[in-house]
Amino acid sequence: MYVPAHFAETRSEELHRFLSRHPLGALVVNGPEGLDANHLPFEFVAQAGGQGSLIAHVARANPVWQEMSAGADALVIFRGEHAYVSPNWYPSKHETHRQVPTWNYRVVHVHGKLRIRDDERFVRGVVARLTRTHEGRTGAARPWKMTDSAPEYIDRMLSAIVGIEIEITRMVGKWKVSQNREARDRVGAAEELRKRGETELAEAMLGADSQA
Repeated sequence: MYVPAHFAETRSEELHRFLSRHPLGALVVNGPEGLDANHLPFEFVAQAGGQGSLIAHVARANPVWQEMSAGADALVIFRGEHAYVSPNWYPSKHETHRQVPTWNYRVVHVHGKLRIRDDERFVRGVVARLTRTHEGRTGAARPWKMTDSAPEYIDRMLSAIVGIEIEITRMVGKWKVSQNREARDRVGAAEELRKRGETELAEAMLGADSQA
């Protein structure tokens, strides 16, 4: 991924927060038939002395877990908020008429080594943690939990999936949020996006340091 210096996000805490808020990742691997991508919700697990790991599961019917050898290279792409930015939203455009459209976004590319975890205990833990995290975000008075269903049903469901673990080797964050614009243009565009309901992206733009 091309990352100009003014768009690079290197703060570990920000990258980790991003993975937590945007857990759906595109797992990209180079399989027997070439590049393949699977979209999966991931759990980020921080580890002392390392860069952490990503945990997820795939359907047993999905050939990806059988096609990849232990330690195979993997890329997981996490995309957050994104939106078109019109030059009409820049105050300077109305003075100079020397602006063009662009697209703002935030993404994190996670590189690592893939490991298949085809054991019931691991898979059960993955499902339990993912469920607890995301059910907690629904605001339900009584969040769903695995024990709501009959044990034999859960056992059958768990037998139909396989765990995967990716040992992270590096993370690349790109926050393209108008840091290359002068402050008034960045604020002007952010306010227009806020009016259109793009609140999270607008906040990221307003919190960015201008490089102009």
